[in-house]
Amino acid sequence: ALLKFSCKGREPSCFGYPLSIFFIIINEFCERFSYYGMRAVLVLYFKYFLQWNDNLSTAIYHTFVALCYLTPILGALIADSWLGKFKTIVSLSIVYTIGQAVMSVSSINDLTDHNQDVALYMDFFQVDEGALSMTGLILIALGTGGIKPCVSAFGGDQFEDDQEKQRTRFFSIFYLSINAGSLLSTIITPILRAQECGIHSKQRCYPLAFGVPAALMAVSLAVFIIGSGMYKKVKPQGNIMIQVSKCIGFAIKNRFRHRSKEFPKREHWLDWASEKYDKRLIAQTKAVLKVLFLYIPLPMFWALFDQQGSRWTLQATTMDGNFGSIQIQPDQMQTVNPILIIIMVPVVDAVVYPLIKKCKINFTPLRKITVGMFLASLAFVAAALVQVQIDKTLPVFPAAGQAQIKVINLGTDGATVQFKSPLQSVNVMSMESTGYMTFDTSQLQSVNIISGNKNTTEVIMLPGGSRHTLAVKNAANIVAKWVSLLNSQDMFINNLPDTINITMGDTPFETLMSFSASNYNLFPGGRKDNIMAIINSIPCSVTSKTLGFGSAYTIVINGCTGNTLDVTYSEDISPNTVHMAWQIPQYFILTCAEVVFSVTGLEFSYSQAPSNMKAVLQAGWLLTVAVGNIIVLIVAGASKLSEQWAEYVLFAALLLAVCIIFAVMAYFYTYSDPNEIEAQFDEEEKKQVKKDEDVYEKQTEAVSRM
Repeated sequence: ALLKFSCKGREPSCFGYPLSIFFIIINEFCERFSYYGMRAVLVLYFKYFLQWNDNLSTAIYHTFVALCYLTPILGALIADSWLGKFKTIVSLSIVYTIGQAVMSVSSINDLTDHNQDVALYMDFFQVDEGALSMTGLILIALGTGGIKPCVSAFGGDQFEDDQEKQRTRFFSIFYLSINAGSLLSTIITPILRAQECGIHSKQRCYPLAFGVPAALMAVSLAVFIIGSGMYKKVKPQGNIMIQVSKCIGFAIKNRFRHRSKEFPKREHWLDWASEKYDKRLIAQTKAVLKVLFLYIPLPMFWALFDQQGSRWTLQATTMDGNFGSIQIQPDQMQTVNPILIIIMVPVVDAVVYPLIKKCKINFTPLRKITVGMFLASLAFVAAALVQVQIDKTLPVFPAAGQAQIKVINLGTDGATVQFKSPLQSVNVMSMESTGYMTFDTSQLQSVNIISGNKNTTEVIMLPGGSRHTLAVKNAANIVAKWVSLLNSQDMFINNLPDTINITMGDTPFETLMSFSASNYNLFPGGRKDNIMAIINSIPCSVTSKTLGFGSAYTIVINGCTGNTLDVTYSEDISPNTVHMAWQIPQYFILTCAEVVFSVTGLEFSYSQAPSNMKAVLQAGWLLTVAVGNIIVLIVAGASKLSEQWAEYVLFAALLLAVCIIFAVMAYFYTYSDPNEIEAQFDEEEKKQVKKDEDVYEKQTEAVSRM
């Protein structure tokens, strides 16, 4: 880097920019990588690691996001009223880093599964992975939200008054670093999650998926502290939000105190604060409240937008991610949004808006926001259409009073299996299996198995709401065994007289006795793995068939010929057939909505806010994101819709209704120029000062004459 030192006492600079801002940009890149990387895999961590259902996973995810956008108000108050921006960023970044580390530790189930001392310690203090995860998320929400309003403003503080051009470019680079961190993290952390790792047993690598963001957050903090000596640190000067709140509170209190008719009505209810607060603050507060009133419908947009990381990611888990040589994980589909953002922002600014202007259409900021809301509603209609197609391919699971049974014939002869009552009979050829058959558990009593000239009867007592697999084999006698009970599904069945050890890829299975079954294990979809079995100390192997996304298989080990393993596959759940590429249209529409809604909203808020009130409207804008995520919790909890496509349609309809309401509000909104209002007050103050000076001079002359 080229360094130069000016004669005006400025900090070291590089290409005309303060050197300190490069530390801030690197800090922001690492922090955004940390946040979005962790958030990308969060809902799948809830579902597959903590074993929560889709609704609970979605609820906790949106609660966390809401907290992340509520805490910026707390961060702004701490920075402006107490610690200042630098100390606030450092303090809350430490909290942030600890939170990320806690999330990484909470996902290491090997520690508690195999270390008795750790397990006893956690049991004594009643700590489990879920509680530890919630602690980590609360710390992260406090950290990321608390520093959010401070970092960009702290970067702006580094410039001199005559560096307006450099300051504008800094904010562009700053925004680019946010998107770069988001894009890279949402590509990398799902890859890390899909790896297999563990101290004692193989598992999805959530410790690494959370650990890398934790390390990046530590790097972010270290880089920021290293630049400490170069920063221009502005002392806290009090928070304008507190003054605005006090002004509003006093006006309301004063209005109700003087409700009698003897007090004349005032033009605006805020004018009741004029006894205590100056006219400038009251006028600025009026302008802010005018914009905040328009914000009331906006949370509904964020209620839909932030479901990319929850409902849309869960939707992707039921889809096929095979893109030829590339296998896309469900959480990686979130990268479509930042990729499209990088493409769409310049296209919209350079092509779309100029074309609209040439058509002589007055595309005002509020009209852009209205269009953005309509497009987001349309995106959820597209998501609903995709969901309808997915639902056609999903397996039908048994209700509470039902059980589903499939039969696998492991013998050399055909078998007839008769269920009573009601009477239902199926013929199963050697080494073949049936599909799942549904029975009412209250009526299912017994099963009779006939193979060759032998037969046996088994009494059936199965719990409802689950799937079961019955393995039958005609050897010296007919052997019948339930190898899959309750909601578990088996991966391997040992059809040999010998005890065997099986490893698939890097995942070892438990030792299998003769005619016994292993537990079911998860593997990344769309790939092949090597199956290794040790039979009488002799290794035998075979490459598995391609494991389809969302599928489940029972693999029967039949023997070994020339070190080649003989296996038979029984498909428990069919692979996903709807391709993830069908999600791209809904992501594209939602990204277009974000470009015209979010970017325009920030621009509108900035242009309509008085110079010293921009932070207030920024906090209000962030608050709409928090409220939007709370709406998801309320609507998803209250709707009680059993079909996911119907929930998508419900959200689309709600946003469309809110869009119409906002369009009416926008129609009656009158744009204002805060600079003109402030200039009027400046002119009045000058006149008042001139008047006071004239009075003082006259009084001085009068005294001198005496």
